[in-house]
Amino acid sequence: MTQRILILGAGFGGMWSALSATRLLDLHDRYNVQVAVLAPQAELRIRPRFYEPDVQRMTAPLGELFAAVGVTFIQGSAERIDVANRVVGYRNGAGEPGELSYDRLILATGSQVVRPSAAGMEHAFDVDQLEEAVRLERHLHALAERPASAGRNTVVVAGGGFTGIETATEMPERLRAVLGQDAPVRVIVIDRGSEIGAALGAGPRAAIVEASQELGVEWRLNSSVSAVDASGVILASGERIEADTVIWTVGVRASGLAGQVPGERDAHGRLHVDDNLLVLGQDSVFATGDTAYAKVDDAGNHALMSCQHAIALGRSAGNNAAASLLGVEPIPYRQPKYVTCLDLGAWGAVFTEGWDRQVKLERAEGKALKQQINSVWIYPPAAERAIALAAADPLIPVVA
Repeated sequence: MTQRILILGAGFGGMWSALSATRLLDLHDRYNVQVAVLAPQAELRIRPRFYEPDVQRMTAPLGELFAAVGVTFIQGSAERIDVANRVVGYRNGAGEPGELSYDRLILATGSQVVRPSAAGMEHAFDVDQLEEAVRLERHLHALAERPASAGRNTVVVAGGGFTGIETATEMPERLRAVLGQDAPVRVIVIDRGSEIGAALGAGPRAAIVEASQELGVEWRLNSSVSAVDASGVILASGERIEADTVIWTVGVRASGLAGQVPGERDAHGRLHVDDNLLVLGQDSVFATGDTAYAKVDDAGNHALMSCQHAIALGRSAGNNAAASLLGVEPIPYRQPKYVTCLDLGAWGAVFTEGWDRQVKLERAEGKALKQQINSVWIYPPAAERAIALAAADPLIPVVA
């Protein structure tokens, strides 16, 4: 009788879960277990790059890869998880309802930016999902058709965290590519923090400050947006900034499907999992990527909602879901080395190591590494069975 490992989502966590589960089944010559991925598209959307221009090309097809390793792709969107009966309700690509049973479920449905209930949020853009990033790109190109004005030439970025910084520091160059190299562009970051780059700590702060000054990116600290409209924002202080482009980068929450699985959740809606990424209190549901609140080491650190952690979480979740069906020992998830590589636009990038973010590379050296990460390291492996399965070994470190 065929068993099924059902994976919801084809992002970093989902793709690597599928490859890793297949790898372990292959090692044990078990061919009566179907590894199936349910997702709207058979493609990996390279979300860490959505702040860049030409965002339409930030995808990687997965159909050939899945076919090469024997993963079954099911086009559709999950809507309902019934853990008691081990069933997922979904709608297929034609919008028709259906159900899929499972023996093991891996929740890899990612996260979304959380927009507050502030007035006029429909006028804001974001770089969270591909469709929204494409909408922003089209909007930026259309600015060239508008009459010159301070508002047309101004971009407000709400949020000074990782995504906000990368988006803001890339924006002067993106605006000038549309409006002309001599255009008086203005980019303003609105951040609740009391220091520039406060969310990233002291390590990279000097680089962020220097890059911001060199690129002309302004910061409004101890500030927040209270309302948005088609031509600007109003801050909590009452100040109004004229801006035809407002980009929201504040707040991320795990997929709503995580809320359908009984269990404890953190402030971001992520499910608490054990060392093998099994959801606490469940016997057949694993969480991975941005849906999992998982410890990375024994020093009290937990995985962040990032590509870096999602890759390793996926490899571990897939391996351990398959291991639980095979009756073999799982491999506990651990990811003790943490690094960051923050893109700072034309200034370069800053690369740090450790949870205290000690700076190791800056400017051109950092940028070269960032470009390698963004164009090579985070993309899927080749669609060749042996290569793809070897790359899914959960003991391979994402960063050495």
